[in-house]
Amino acid sequence: MSTPQKENSDPSSIPSELKAEQALGLIGLGLMQKMSREGDSGWNWAIEDNSEKADLISLRQRLELTSLAIETGAPLSTSEVTHLLGAKPGSTKTERGGLVARRISRNVWKLSRAEKDSSYWRN
Repeated sequence: MSTPQKENSDPSSIPSELKAEQALGLIGLGLMQKMSREGDSGWNWAIEDNSEKADLISLRQRLELTSLAIETGAPLSTSEVTHLLGAKPGSTKTERGGLVARRISRNVWKLSRAEKDSSYWRN
């Protein structure tokens, strides 16, 4: 007959024999508790992250500048086109989101509407 195991009433004590998964879980739990006490809340998914909220002021400025660049046909630098398109142009002609960026010369670009979507923009 086997003797019944004594239950440990102290919750802070850890059993002497743990499976590898249990040990890894305890280490991870301890690390998460330590990080939350230190104020590093980047790992807490229950808290809403404000960085994903839309910056509507920045979006409006970007759209207005895009419209102005198309209307005037002003030459733009690669960094300006990158900001307006939201991605760095990869070739001499880059299309994204109904816009076309054409490279005129080194570091000089012109922004226009895509031809196939031109009827959409006039409605």
